[in-house]
Parts: sequence; structure tokens; C-alpha cells
Amino acid sequence: MIDVYWHPDCLAHDTGAGLWELPGHWDWLDEPEPHPENAARLRTFQHALRHGPIKDSLRWHQGRHASPAELAAVHTPAYLAELQAACTTGELVAIEENTVVGPGSWDAVRAAAGTAVEATASVLSGQSNTAYALVRPPGHHAQPTQADGYCLVNNVAVAAAHALHAGVERVAILDWDVHHGNGTQEIFYDDPRVLTISVHMRHGRWGKAHPQTGAPDETGTGHNVNIELSLGAGDEAYRRAFTEIAEPVLRQFRPQLLLGASGFDGSTFDPNGRHNLTAAGYRWIGGRVAALAEELTGHGPVLTQEGGYLRGYSALCLHALIEGLLGHTEELLADPLAYLPDDSARNPDRTTADLDLVRSALRPFWQL
Repeated sequence: MIDVYWHPDCLAHDTGAGLWELPGHWDWLDEPEPHPENAARLRTFQHALRHGPIKDSLRWHQGRHASPAELAAVHTPAYLAELQAACTTGELVAIEENTVVGPGSWDAVRAAAGTAVEATASVLSGQSNTAYALVRPPGHHAQPTQADGYCLVNNVAVAAAHALHAGVERVAILDWDVHHGNGTQEIFYDDPRVLTISVHMRHGRWGKAHPQTGAPDETGTGHNVNIELSLGAGDEAYRRAFTEIAEPVLRQFRPQLLLGASGFDGSTFDPNGRHNLTAAGYRWIGGRVAALAEELTGHGPVLTQEGGYLRGYSALCLHALIEGLLGHTEELLADPLAYLPDDSARNPDRTTADLDLVRSALRPFWQL
């Protein structure tokens, strides 16, 4: 049984329309597009879980708003005040190039972070074995003093800070969103109590709001692990990234809690990524994360929702991931779309080169 935590206020975050992720108007564009991070994607995710084959294996809970102290554990008071002010102007405001807030966003931000905390508390208390915080806006790009990449408050970091405050001595965050979890890296870069592992496509910096590169040599005290994969990486590359790098490091770190930043923009159809994961790949990830958490902590993981922007296929991948968390190795919900060949399986040398760069950077800290 998996406990799913959500909050209706997450749907109140209105990101508007424009040119894909860019707000505004273009004379040559006949009809503006909805911003990719919109309420419909969360409703679609929720519908798939409530109506798919795993529906009877899920228990649903409503979360809560985060307290000011919980938010301030990972963000500066000045940034939080600026964010709240931007959310209460009565209109849509782009606080960063592609990151939009509106009148309902402050409630959504607090609901997303607080619901992630509730999911974490349920596992720490023994009420849940495995918990999934199905929330938006996403969080893993949000840094202590700024928003970035649709992210306003770093939900998984708030959850990790809650666990540390509750007495957990070692927390691990495993992030498989297709983009580098730069905000989480920034928050815990010099904190040896938190191991951050980000498996992502090689994209480098993308402006003032995202100065981190995501390269393997950004190690901090050795507890920040960046596993960069070449564009087009698919199921086999992710299996190798997990089994050859992430899992050995996790076993040496011995976390008492495993948090997952769960993104589906690494899928073969996602418009915001250039990777090639299928629903089967996400099912495998779910199974490995569940097994690792049980092995290392004695209970399941806590997962928070990150990206995934082709909402129909992302919902299918979410369902598959939870199939894996539940121990299913064969599909319960068929994948009618995936057809592209897995280039990382056909060209293993490229993945080997990617992982060798990671091994080289981590050799002073971990046995790999």
C-alpha cells in the first residue's frame, strides 16, 4: 500500500499562457499556448492514479500548508517575503524568465511544501511505509534566495530539513528529473548530513537563475553527486547510472531516510527534455528505489512530484513508477506509445564515458 498526499490548493497556481514557457504576447502567434507547468498536468496525474489498475493499492490523504518556519529552513526570509508579495499583486507576474506566479500561487506554494512534509512525517512516524507527495509547483530548482525553472519553494529540501529537525541524522535525496536539481544542490552543498544525487541530462548553466552546471565535479564536501548523461539517454543508461553510481554511494552513506525528487520529463516524449526513458524504465526506477529504501532504512521512500510536461505520457510514467514501488515488474497499464529505440543500449560506450567522468570526480570520496 502506498499513501498519496496531495492538496487542492496546488491547483490554484495559475501560470497563464504565452509562447510555451514564456509569458507574453507575440503578433505572429495565433493562439497562446498554456504554460507547460499548469494545473491540468496535476489533475491528469491524479486521475491516472485514481482510475488506473493500481487504484486499490493507494490511500489518499490531504496535506497541509507549510509553516513560515518550515519554509525558512531552506529559504531566506527576504526571498520568501519577495515571493509572497509577487503572488499577491492580483495579476500574473514573471518573477524569473519562465517562472510565473499569480493570485493563487502563495497558497499553492505552501500547500506543496507542507504536503511534502506531511508525507515525510507519515513515513518517519510509521503511519506509512511509502508516501508520494503529488504536488505542484515543482521545487528542485528553487534555491535559498531565488526561483528558477518553474520552481518557487524547494519541496524536497523542505521535507529533508523537516527530517533533520525530527532527529534523522542522514538523509539522501535521489533526483531523476531530467534537469539538474540545482536548487537542492545549492541548499545542501556543504551539509554532510544530506547526500544529494541528481541523474540528469547534460545541459549546463541556463542563465543567472541557474548558475550551477550540474557537472560531476560539483561535489561539495563529497555529498553532492551529479550523474550527467548525454542527450538521448534511455532506460539502459538510467539502469547503469543507478546500479554503477547511485546505489554504491547510497550504500556507503547509509541514509536513514530516502527522498525521491520524481520527475517524468526524462521520458521519450517530453517536450522539455532530450532523454528517452519509457514507462518500463520508470517502472524499473520505482522498483529499485523501493528496494534500496527498504534495504537501507527499513521502510519505503518518500517521493515528491517534480517535472513531466507531456501530461498524458507523464501520467502513464507516474503510474508505471508506482507499479514498480509496489513490486510489479510487468506492466499493469499498457504503454501504447513508446517506439523509439534505446540508443544508450545500442551505444554503451557513450554511457560508459559519462559514468567514468562521475567516477573520476567522486573517487576521493566514495569507492566506485
